[in-house]
Amino acid sequence: MVEIAPLHVPLQRRRQTFSVFLWASFLPICLVLFLFGLAVPLFWPILFAYLIWAYFDTAPRTGSRRNNWIRSLPCWRWFVEFFPIAIVKEAELDPKQNYLFGYHPHGIIAVGAWGAFGTEGAHVSKIFPGLNIRLLTLDSNFNVPFYRDLLMAFGLASVDKKSCNNILQKGPGNSCMIVVGGASESLTAFPGTFNLILKRRYGFVKVAMRNGARLVPVLSFGETDVYDQVQAPAGTWLHKVQRKIQDIFGFTTPIFIGRGIFIYDFGALPRRRPIHVVVGTPIEVKQMDNPTNEDAEVYHKQYMNQLQEIFEKYKDVYAAERQSDLKFVE
Repeated sequence: MVEIAPLHVPLQRRRQTFSVFLWASFLPICLVLFLFGLAVPLFWPILFAYLIWAYFDTAPRTGSRRNNWIRSLPCWRWFVEFFPIAIVKEAELDPKQNYLFGYHPHGIIAVGAWGAFGTEGAHVSKIFPGLNIRLLTLDSNFNVPFYRDLLMAFGLASVDKKSCNNILQKGPGNSCMIVVGGASESLTAFPGTFNLILKRRYGFVKVAMRNGARLVPVLSFGETDVYDQVQAPAGTWLHKVQRKIQDIFGFTTPIFIGRGIFIYDFGALPRRRPIHVVVGTPIEVKQMDNPTNEDAEVYHKQYMNQLQEIFEKYKDVYAAERQSDLKFVE
């Protein structure tokens, strides 16, 4: 039977659900506003000027336009309380240094990364004072009118290599966070699993080496639990279609199932599952102008080893009901 939300839900839980619904509605709201503007000739000159400005705007690749007031709105505290999301700090981070954080696993939409680092809901600025951590996302997201500006207000920037370099060269404390597994990893995200696509991903390590930034592994327990996903084994037509879409557009289309506003069994919203984001100890790298894969492999191995150590340390605390252990699948 379908489980329907009861009528008498505490206000606290209602506002938490509202905040998650608001977050999930960002893209459709922005698209509707843009289409409405196109449908009304009175707004055409404004839209035309806006599109020209957006085309030449370099902010997504030079550090975004972070607005601390928007990041600190009470609704983002409610968002974090919905799951809840908590940051677990393994070491103090010196604000005189720059850091490149790698977030794992991607999950379906990297909900934990958004709550912990895209907003002040989990008090990231108090946990890591003096650091300006920019969460990075696909460059294509900044091609969507209005949505691009909303993302930048939360401090998000493009994951393009030039964008990473620009951020890390801004001075002490300026850091970025990359969801390393990316689109491919979302297809491996099933509840209770920790499947990481990392073995051949040296790019983020080389970016850190070019800029003298310290590498910080971040392992999120619970990220893959907030959505169910329809399995598409290799060789099936669904898997082939998903891979083809990824090759063409750069993103994947996992068929996921969450919860609704009034129905708990299915919907587009994530489920209430605790997410613990463990931020590891920084790895100091040797600065090089043009590091090779062989140069990066030294730090890449340290990085993978530390992820494994974090998992072993916390697996029985935050993932007692896991279906499998940490796996580097690619």
